[in-house]
Amino acid sequence: MQVTTQLLAPMMVLIGWTLLMLIWMYAKRIPAMKKANIQPDDSLTKDLSSMMPLGARQVAANYNHLMEQPTIFYAAVLGITVMGHVDQVAIYSAWSYVGLRVIHSLVQNTYHTVTHRFLLFVLSSVALGVMVVRELLKLFV
Repeated sequence: MQVTTQLLAPMMVLIGWTLLMLIWMYAKRIPAMKKANIQPDDSLTKDLSSMMPLGARQVAANYNHLMEQPTIFYAAVLGITVMGHVDQVAIYSAWSYVGLRVIHSLVQNTYHTVTHRFLLFVLSSVALGVMVVRELLKLFV
């Protein structure tokens, strides 16, 4: 694999993981909605999250988290790749980010200890920060 495309692999893995979390969310939420006799249109007049069991809420929250900060990761990966600045540090940082986000998902969706999740979030943010700061330095220094 060319060094310029090696940075795209972790991005695709995180996209695949996000889609897997979407399936996991539906697998938890649809049975929970049926059990609680929640109809889809109930979302127009009720707060459905308060009617869902914790496990279904956790997976939905995790899916939402994968729609938030990772958008910066995707933009950073594409920017670094398009500008031709892919190097081993960017690749290692990207894989670190993805690995930490996957572990974050597993913690949130299984035993859900907030301090563990927070540590994983901070570490993944550091990995993302390394990518972005290094790219900014390449561009402006």
